[in-house]
Amino acid sequence: MTSSHRYIVVEGPIGVGKSSLTNILAERLQARRVMEVVEENPFLASFYTDRNKYAFQTQMFFLLSRFKQQQELFQQDLFAAVTVSDYLFAKDRIFAALTLDPNELSLYERVFDEIGPRVTKPDLVIYLQARLDVLLGRIKKRAREFERRFDADYLESLCRAYNDFFFHYVDTPLLVVNTSEIDFVNNPEDLENLLSVVRQTKKGIVHYQPLPSRR
Repeated sequence: MTSSHRYIVVEGPIGVGKSSLTNILAERLQARRVMEVVEENPFLASFYTDRNKYAFQTQMFFLLSRFKQQQELFQQDLFAAVTVSDYLFAKDRIFAALTLDPNELSLYERVFDEIGPRVTKPDLVIYLQARLDVLLGRIKKRAREFERRFDADYLESLCRAYNDFFFHYVDTPLLVVNTSEIDFVNNPEDLENLLSVVRQTKKGIVHYQPLPSRR
């Protein structure tokens, strides 16, 4: 697989397959892979237990660790190789708006406004979607310890926030993919069809609604 895109980002709510597609694209494109550091957030397990108490600490750790990672990445020559990432820096605001109270959000926004413009924008964003029941099934299947008590209502709110964010997103070319009826990890046909659409997406907003997998 070849691509005219030098910097690709894969996005979507928890359990949708961001890391899986990022790994596949990185392998196919022989690309540099940038993965979001989730498990290293020391507040995350506590956040899933008590969101109100630990939201601000969790969010600020993510914001600053992502910014540090982006800065280290782009101090190198970004265009020496294709880069594929499993997160979009700007999406951090989705989680902040969803979890922080007004005073916390105001402080968060002040920090974001200072550092956000210093982050390089991708050439293509791939936004993966799936139905709530599909996401919950995938989260349960991967059995991460800190997601053991995952709140379905929170995930539903998160999906709505993601949809709203990308409905208004115009910063880069955007490919929206509904993954509810496909399995691009285990079904080669699903994968090849998806990669073909990725290659063809050059500008604007493209919606890909694949047919159910033939298993």
